[in-house]
Amino acid sequence: QVQLVESGGGLAQPGGSLRLSCAASGFSLDNYVIGWFRQAPGKEREGVVCINRDDGTTYYRDSVKARFSISKDNAKNTVYLQMNNLTPEDTAIYYCAAGRIRASVHYMCHYDYGMEYWGKGTLVTVSS
Repeated sequence: QVQLVESGGGLAQPGGSLRLSCAASGFSLDNYVIGWFRQAPGKEREGVVCINRDDGTTYYRDSVKARFSISKDNAKNTVYLQMNNLTPEDTAIYYCAAGRIRASVHYMCHYDYGMEYWGKGTLVTVSS
């Protein structure tokens, strides 16, 4: 059974940090783009950061550059999202998603294109 399971969400203060994890099971991430999307209340879902599992190329949304960092553990079939210097605008449900490589990691992530598998999401709330 194909699954993406997120963990690590919660409440953080502005300027704080959180680390999200996404564990994939039931399939290999070889030849996949995997990453994080988020949906804030009343807003459309947007790609935040993704990584090409094979060559390591990444996409970061402008609003999170220099604050968020994606990493992967190939042996564990897991990716991580380190989020630093959080702001209230980062409050959203964060979804892990994966899709076979069909285009550049930038295209797939920025345009939410071709992502086949989705986790159930984890809530991140940034508030004082």
